[in-house]
Amino acid sequence: MKTSTVKQSNRLQGATPLAERMRPQTLADFVGQGHLLGEGKLLTRLLDQQAVPSLLLWGPPGTGKTTLARILARESGAEFVFFSAVLAGVKEIRAIVEQARLLKESDNRPTILFVDEIHRFNKGQQDAFLPHVESGLITLIGATTENPSFQVIAPLLSRCRVLTLNSLTGADLQTILGRALIDAEHGLGGLRPLCDEQALEHLVRMADGDGRMALNGLETAASLARVDGEGRLRITLADVEEALQRRSLRYDKDGEEHYNIISALHKSLRDSDPDGALYWLARMLAAGEEPLYIARRLIRFASEDVGNADPQALAITMHARDAFHMLGTPEGELALAQACLYLATAPKSNAVYAAYNKVRQDIQRTGTLPVPLHLRNAPTRLMKELGYGNGYQYAHDDPHALVDQDHLPDKLAGAVYYQPTSRGFEAVISDRLTKWRRFLKQKKERPLAGPTGA
Repeated sequence: MKTSTVKQSNRLQGATPLAERMRPQTLADFVGQGHLLGEGKLLTRLLDQQAVPSLLLWGPPGTGKTTLARILARESGAEFVFFSAVLAGVKEIRAIVEQARLLKESDNRPTILFVDEIHRFNKGQQDAFLPHVESGLITLIGATTENPSFQVIAPLLSRCRVLTLNSLTGADLQTILGRALIDAEHGLGGLRPLCDEQALEHLVRMADGDGRMALNGLETAASLARVDGEGRLRITLADVEEALQRRSLRYDKDGEEHYNIISALHKSLRDSDPDGALYWLARMLAAGEEPLYIARRLIRFASEDVGNADPQALAITMHARDAFHMLGTPEGELALAQACLYLATAPKSNAVYAAYNKVRQDIQRTGTLPVPLHLRNAPTRLMKELGYGNGYQYAHDDPHALVDQDHLPDKLAGAVYYQPTSRGFEAVISDRLTKWRRFLKQKKERPLAGPTGA
């Protein structure tokens, strides 16, 4: 290693961590969470009014919960006290409350108590906050990666406003890393670094929405990088792979490989191959694909290729999405894998998909056909006089809840769109519809006892 590289490495290792040095100091520098920040948004308006209420910041790691709390304290003129639910307890809470009381009495200065990982507090510890939050002596800002509804006691939850922070987008992470590369005072700018595009993309993928992870990876990669002939630090894909201990898989979220792999996943599911489906699912996750994108594709598949052959498929994929949203990576990936295997091994039917497409084609072909008079409501006298509702048969008045009347526009009368298969639960549906149709046909000819097996 060149001497200059050794000096650079020592400098990086001995400094305050890059993620801490690059922590934004103002709302203007904060990246992400556009639904809470910006002109006219909630937190900006609260700061304009100098009125920061007690808050619970709920979101994945590395999304800016601690940074946001510090900025809110600074810009509201409040004293900021950091408190770790892992390292401290009720005794420390009492000391902080006493300090807050003295500040209020002497300078009328408010105190913002930031509790990191508030979900780790037990009920007794959370109870200790209640009277002081209620009296306004302290403003509590708690940070949690867990659903507050399950982890925070109800009395405290009712006194705090819950704000949800989202995982940072790829563009957000690009902005954060870009700043670190050019900032000479707090970042790596003094080293005049050049970061290869592939290296930057790999950092963004592997960070998975976590800004701290992205900056930590960049810092480690920079300590491994070499200085080129022009005296500039060159960060390559190999440096990032070494830093993260994760090899970059060839995958472009917006390019051909993305569509190739999602196609392979979809076709493996359709062909009922659980092994192939699981492999392509894992490949996408390993390459840094957005897990919720995969969840959306699984949900779509449940309706398009399984449908009513197994009505539970849609519910299971929806639950998998919710489970991932709650657990995040890597724990939530198992829920996606479970849903993937369920879909692969479920009976298949595209009858819902085919029926819906056929209906859409007919609507496009025939336009806005009028609703038959007997199916229209008649809330006014004029409507009744015009024949609205005339001849309508109320199914529940029939002993078998089956009536013979048309429900399509006259021009499409008799059209059959949904044709269930004989696979899975659709076999039951098919049998039921066949019996109902046979019963209604025979009912025109003579009274019957009713359809069997309905």
